[in-house]
Amino acid sequence: MKKEDKAKVVEELTERLRSSDTLLVADYRGLTMPQIDALRSRLIESGAKFSVVKNTLGRRAAEAAGAEALLTLLEGPSAIAFLEADGDMVAAAKALADAARDSKILAIRGGVLQGRPLTVEEVETLAKLPPVDVLRGQVLGAIIAPLTALLGLVTAPLQNLHGLIDARIEQLGGVEAAPAEAPSAAEPETETEAPAVEEPQGEGDADTQADATASAAENDSTETEES
Repeated sequence: MKKEDKAKVVEELTERLRSSDTLLVADYRGLTMPQIDALRSRLIESGAKFSVVKNTLGRRAAEAAGAEALLTLLEGPSAIAFLEADGDMVAAAKALADAARDSKILAIRGGVLQGRPLTVEEVETLAKLPPVDVLRGQVLGAIIAPLTALLGLVTAPLQNLHGLIDARIEQLGGVEAAPAEAPSAAEPETETEAPAVEEPQGEGDADTQADATASAAENDSTETEES
């Protein structure tokens, strides 16, 4: 490879290293071209670009990009999966793990996640995680569940207070309504017969009574004389 071509390759690798937060490194020795192409296609679906890198050029690019964590992984023939910003890290790790299991040739060396080196075990653990969409749903559910419980604890006293206020209002309304309804609800008392009032006697009645008295007196006088 000419010097100019090497410089161009280093420049491209440096740019990829700077723009990728996640790198997955594997030893591809023994893979056939169809196997490499199949792995490359699957990695593209997960948002990663798979490139075979010469160690000397890879080290130069890593030093230029400040990716020191990558230097220890560039031992022997290396292939790097550069994960794009919108890529699926879990899917990319799963693609490499499946290729290693199926081919029994590809060997995962590790990776780099936001400048931190990843071991082989960590990459394999990533491969066993649920897909990103499912993982996001699980994380969201874990966040929402305590908030929902907290909301229930906060709103429960308010609901109880609302019920108590309604009950008190109903109670006060019943007390106020009772006196107003008392007259209509009470049984009417039995009327007591008023004592008979003697009607005043008229002048005619008085004369008649006087005549009767005089007549009685005369009768008494007559009876006395006869006796």
